[in-house]
Amino acid sequence: MDHGIYKYPLYEVREIENLRDMIQQSERLYGDRNAYLLKDPIATRQVAPRSEEAKNLKIDRKRPYVGVTFKQFAADVRAFGTGLKNSIIGGNSRVAILAETRYEWYVSYLAVVNGLAIVVPLDKEQPANEIVNLVQNAEADILLYSNQKKKVVDEIRDQMPGVRQYVNFDLPGDEETDLYFWDILKEGEKQREEGDLSYDTLPIDTEAMQILLFTSGTTAKPKAVMLSHKNICKNLMGMCAMTYIDEYDTFLSVLPLHHTYECTCGYLCQLYRGSCVAASEGLRYILQNIQEAKPTIILVVPLMMEAFHRGIMKKVKADPKTLKKFNFGLRLTRGLRKVGIDLRRKVFHAVHENFGGRLRLLIAGGAAIDEKLLRSMQDMGFNCLQGYGLTECAPILALNRSDYYNNRAAGLALPGVDIKIINADEEGIGEIIGRGDNVMIGYYRNEEATREAIDEEGYYHTGDLGYLDKDSFVIITGRKKNMIVTKNGKNVFPEEIEFLLQQEPLIAEVVISGVPTHDGDKLIQAEIFPDRETVDQDPELKGLPLTDERVKAKIEQQVKEINRRLVNYKAVRSVVLRGEEFPKTTAKKIKRG
Repeated sequence: MDHGIYKYPLYEVREIENLRDMIQQSERLYGDRNAYLLKDPIATRQVAPRSEEAKNLKIDRKRPYVGVTFKQFAADVRAFGTGLKNSIIGGNSRVAILAETRYEWYVSYLAVVNGLAIVVPLDKEQPANEIVNLVQNAEADILLYSNQKKKVVDEIRDQMPGVRQYVNFDLPGDEETDLYFWDILKEGEKQREEGDLSYDTLPIDTEAMQILLFTSGTTAKPKAVMLSHKNICKNLMGMCAMTYIDEYDTFLSVLPLHHTYECTCGYLCQLYRGSCVAASEGLRYILQNIQEAKPTIILVVPLMMEAFHRGIMKKVKADPKTLKKFNFGLRLTRGLRKVGIDLRRKVFHAVHENFGGRLRLLIAGGAAIDEKLLRSMQDMGFNCLQGYGLTECAPILALNRSDYYNNRAAGLALPGVDIKIINADEEGIGEIIGRGDNVMIGYYRNEEATREAIDEEGYYHTGDLGYLDKDSFVIITGRKKNMIVTKNGKNVFPEEIEFLLQQEPLIAEVVISGVPTHDGDKLIQAEIFPDRETVDQDPELKGLPLTDERVKAKIEQQVKEINRRLVNYKAVRSVVLRGEEFPKTTAKKIKRG
């Protein structure tokens, strides 16, 4: 059998028509298994929603995780959907969700999207004026929010006249006009017991807009991506055909749910495959939550995997005997793997126990990741993969496989997805474009932007530059909009140089730009945020300001070493130091320019 670019057979996945069909199938298949592990006493039915105990609830980090089954979750989705349908949802409603990751978010999204209304997940980290902008552009008439966002919501209510009803995930005060999530759900339960099951048969047009996701919010008219049930379902089936996930897996959810990466891959995927999701209490508590939930898979961004690796190596290097034993273990296991014997998890048992003892897979997305970092984690027995996604592709376009991967690559095209390179230069690097059922309907009320993004053949133009290697792996070299064109027509990809520079211990963050010169050319400049810890490890630099000339001199020496590995026109000619981190998006990407 010819498996084409996938090399090994794809995993078997079940067909799902829409997200309602998905949750109904999963309820039948996995009903009594846990869909979620939560610390919320209300969501886990340990405390009644309007009881005195609920009013006095305080955060308790020592509270153990408690399970919520697929059967209970599916019942809650139907009950909340029924309650919304019979109380506040109108014929053309758009329901915005502004909250941290929590059970009510999970329930609300599916309850709304399954034929009831259009769901609009919002970035909870956006400033108040941007929330107003996004709500107005989405034409949302209902806003679901949590007490974490209550202050900002109260500040901007009068600026959002289109919002006719607010629903609080937490218990509101006695005199508040806002509705309470659990009141709506309980009323829905009652209505269903009395025979109203009309919510269950609401029509779903699988190709119509049901999800509205913003890719940015900093302009008067932010880009809003229109996605359908078909987009999401095809993406779920495609990625699960390439990477094995099943009902025995437990995921730790640490990334923001409004982001399509976490929403599709860390929420809907688990409902589809019967996996359990343990909700993390926040970045500060990841290691604690890992010990408690003992996950098998975690979705991360590169910064998180770097932090995991840094934490491991810090412990290893703290004791010379431990370091010697660790390095011997690496040599031993590498040698044994060449003859088909894999003892990594046994040799590095202590490392694995720090991650709960069951962690088998780390999936990285959102930005490029160092192949050396992936290989180092793999050498310790952690399977690490990276994928390539965009909101406009719901989100996965390409993905590495657990048994067939390239650490330099973003992955192979998903089944049913066609990836091509257009307008390639003499090195074969061009724009990456993709076509498939996962590609968005378009940008909401922005036909011009849609035409620019999706061509007549249905290919989405990603704006990313790269090439396909001989095995059809997608190799990304940079962003089209970031590319620097020199006077003699040479293309310089900032990300390529940044990637090399960030391997240097003294460099924490770097942005490469082209500075215009008097003769009309571009001078390649590196703006660098030095690594405080590494600076202080150098006796000559310890305690110096990060922008000190002596720090700069050492960094410039490292830059010269990197320049030797670059062709002349790509060499960094100017170094500028900064004393603080670069501003970042809520997805932890540096804001360029």
